[in-house]
Amino acid sequence: MSMFMGEYEHNTDPKGRLIIPSKFREGFGDKFVVTKGLDGCLFAYAEDEWQKVQEGLSALPLTSREGRQFVRFFFAGAAEVEIDKQGRALIPANLREYAGITKEVVSAGVNNKVEIWSKDRYEAGATSYEEMGDIMEHLTDLGIRF
Repeated sequence: MSMFMGEYEHNTDPKGRLIIPSKFREGFGDKFVVTKGLDGCLFAYAEDEWQKVQEGLSALPLTSREGRQFVRFFFAGAAEVEIDKQGRALIPANLREYAGITKEVVSAGVNNKVEIWSKDRYEAGATSYEEMGDIMEHLTDLGIRF
């Protein structure tokens, strides 16, 4: 399993190619899967991690309407992308549009995936330090220890 961490800022070029940070390329290899994420970003997975996600979502019952809707949302927009020799990946236009990516991008390593954000959305959704304290308290109430 690849673990991703850190934040990197880059610009897309006119063709929609994005520089993939070298630390993330190490975890991805030559290609990865990118799909619609939550909160208006894209999720990018290494192939082995994508397989785990796929297996988990395949276990959802077909009788669950919400399950079907989420699986459709998650898989219909998914694309396998290759990293070129310059370390760039062409993010499909429909995914760039979904995430509001026009030029400035923040790639954030988030454990088993990379989140790809338009810089504007990333900054607009940033959680304050005060909110993070509240979130941490709630997670501690759920039995998660730091």
